[in-house]
Amino acid sequence: MKQKDWFKDWFNSPYYHILYKERNDDEAQLFMKNITSFLNLPKTTHILDLPCGKGRHSVFLNSLGYKVTGGDLADNSIKFAKEFENDTLKFKVHDMRQPFNHSYDAIFNLFTSFGYFEDDKEDIQILQNIKNGLHKNGFFVFDFLNAEKVKINLVATETKIVDGITFNITREIKNNFILKHISFFADGEHHSYREQVKYLDLQKMTSFFEKVGFTITNIFGNYNLDTYKAPTSDRLIIIAK
Repeated sequence: MKQKDWFKDWFNSPYYHILYKERNDDEAQLFMKNITSFLNLPKTTHILDLPCGKGRHSVFLNSLGYKVTGGDLADNSIKFAKEFENDTLKFKVHDMRQPFNHSYDAIFNLFTSFGYFEDDKEDIQILQNIKNGLHKNGFFVFDFLNAEKVKINLVATETKIVDGITFNITREIKNNFILKHISFFADGEHHSYREQVKYLDLQKMTSFFEKVGFTITNIFGNYNLDTYKAPTSDRLIIIAK
C-alpha cells in the first residue's frame, strides 16, 4: 500500500466509525446553522459536501432546506449515506483529486478532511478542482484543525475504550505531518492504522488558496464563528470565493 493512501483502508474500516461514534452532532449542526446564516445562503443553493463521510453534515444541511450532494472516496460510507437520499439529497463515490462533472453554489470541506497527501501539488489540485467546481460568486467553506493549537497541546498517548475495544492512540508531529497511530485488538486479531494530516497553519493555507485564485473573505476560530486566534482557537475556518 502506498503510504499516501492510508485513508482508503482506515475510512472504509468499521473500526473508524466505532472509534469516532461519539462525534458531536450538536456542534456540527450549530456550525451548519451558523455558516449558512452568515453566508445568507438562499434555500435554492446547491451545496457540495466533500468529503461527506457517512453524510451527517449533508443530511442536516438538507433538513435546513438546501439541495445537497455528498461525495466521498469511502464506498462503505456512501453506501450507508445513500439510505438517506431523497429528491434534493444525493450521494456518490468521488475522489476529490478528480474534477467534478457539475458546478455548485457552495462547496463545504468539513471536519479536517484535507491535507492527506505527501505532495503539496495534490492538495493544491483539490483546491483547484473546488475552485473550478464553484459557480461565479459561489462560496468555499474550509473547516480544519488549528495546527498551532494542536502543536501546543499535543497529547502524545491516549487510550479510549469504545464498544469494548481498547484503542491505543499515539500522536506526533513529524516531517510536517500531524500523525496519529491507532492500534487495537478486535475480532480475534490485532489491527494497526494511522491518520496523517499535513501541518497546515493559516500562512500555509493562505498560500495554497492564493495559488488557485481564491480570495479569502473571512477567517473564524470555532463553530460559533468567533475571530481566529492562532494559539487558542479550536478550528481554522476559512471562507473564500
